[in-house]
Amino acid sequence: MKKQGFNPYLPSWEYIPDGEPYVFNDRVYVYGSHDRFNGYAFCLNDYVCWSAPVDNLADWRYEGVILRAEDVENNDDRDSCLYAPDVTVGPDGRYYLYYVDSRRSIVSVAVSDTPAGYYNFYGYVHYPDGTRLGEREGDEPQFDPAVLTEGDKTYLYTGFCARGDKSRHGAMATVLGPDMLTIIEEPVFIVPSQPYSEGTGYEGHEFFEAPSIRKRGDTYYFIYSSIVMHELCYATSKHPTKDFKYGGVIVSNCDLHIDSYKPANMMAYYPGNNHGSIVQIKDKWYIFYHRHTNGTQYSRQGCMEEIKFLEDGSIPQVEITSCGSNGGPLEGKGEYATYIACNLFLKEDPKLPGNGRWPMFYNPYPYITQDGKDGDEELGYIANMQYSATAGFKYFDCKGIKKIKIKVRGYCRGDFEVRTKWDGPVLGTIPVVFSNCWKEYSADIAIPDGINALYFTYAGTGSASFASFTLE
Repeated sequence: MKKQGFNPYLPSWEYIPDGEPYVFNDRVYVYGSHDRFNGYAFCLNDYVCWSAPVDNLADWRYEGVILRAEDVENNDDRDSCLYAPDVTVGPDGRYYLYYVDSRRSIVSVAVSDTPAGYYNFYGYVHYPDGTRLGEREGDEPQFDPAVLTEGDKTYLYTGFCARGDKSRHGAMATVLGPDMLTIIEEPVFIVPSQPYSEGTGYEGHEFFEAPSIRKRGDTYYFIYSSIVMHELCYATSKHPTKDFKYGGVIVSNCDLHIDSYKPANMMAYYPGNNHGSIVQIKDKWYIFYHRHTNGTQYSRQGCMEEIKFLEDGSIPQVEITSCGSNGGPLEGKGEYATYIACNLFLKEDPKLPGNGRWPMFYNPYPYITQDGKDGDEELGYIANMQYSATAGFKYFDCKGIKKIKIKVRGYCRGDFEVRTKWDGPVLGTIPVVFSNCWKEYSADIAIPDGINALYFTYAGTGSASFASFTLE
């Protein structure tokens, strides 16, 4: 049987957010920043690259480190982190990596002869007089570079604009010459920040960060993270540096606005910042985005979903799933690790203490995590399944399922309820008890034939860790 594709699409011990996917020589290459498991800040690790053949998006290969943090100027002690990068092919056929480090608001460029590097420092984006972009009086800070090369011109998109910050006006577009560094058209604002959005059509979805650019036919698609952070929006234009009109939301990493299986205002996963882009792979288009794990902002993982374009070029918002790269539902049999959960929530958020905060030692929410340390190839699982915690997995092609096993550990005593809808009838329960090691529990539970989601809700005392389930 061909290996199935899941979300996250990379191994569960890899943390690559801010994904920028490209197809080079019949392989999909993904470039992003690199979080650390149990990290204390964003983007602590070196840039790495992963790739997969275009005809098998379940077969990802580690290409290795493509740029070390120590290779940033005056960064031998790794005091500066490598933020979200982007890659483009220059007029000379070489691959150019654009990035911003956490200590400076300028755009650095590295170059390689191959998509997977190694990338060697090449220079800084600068004005004709040599002044670096971001350092001239009146320049706004540079952040999250995105690039698109057409002929001898490279279009560079940058920006970060917090809600209410009137010092930053929006996403910027700057045009570079054939040397990939020198500015030939100075920055212009193409999508407004929140203080400057009135009457623009971007109200409520103003530019926050994470610019990305793609072209489909004669239309430029500018993808970005809005001020609500969890959604990736898009704007379109027939020109790369002007006239962009708001298009809509492509994906939300908590599925807000989606009403196909829940109320539109219900968050089905815990929200956080988002960054990604679209890419055509053979005859299909996908959106790459990221989710948050480990109960923090700082251990993010890449996910992907197939998207559709309507006749007018618009992109309907897509639902987040467990099987984004699979090309359809997962097979309704066998064992599945729970780190592929696309829904994770409490039925009712617990009431906070009077001071409005939970004590540091008590977190009521379930979260995806792993054992070991960063880099250990330990399979992910869901921790902290307390009363009413629900983990959802979508979708499975179910045929003749009569029994379900689960693998659980922890100081817990109660039942896991099984449903095919988050608020549907309980089809069966699986009792669990206290255990310091992983133990398997099972029950005879019939799942209707057809394409179904599976939801597991913990009803009991204590806190369970949930490693896998098996469909028989």
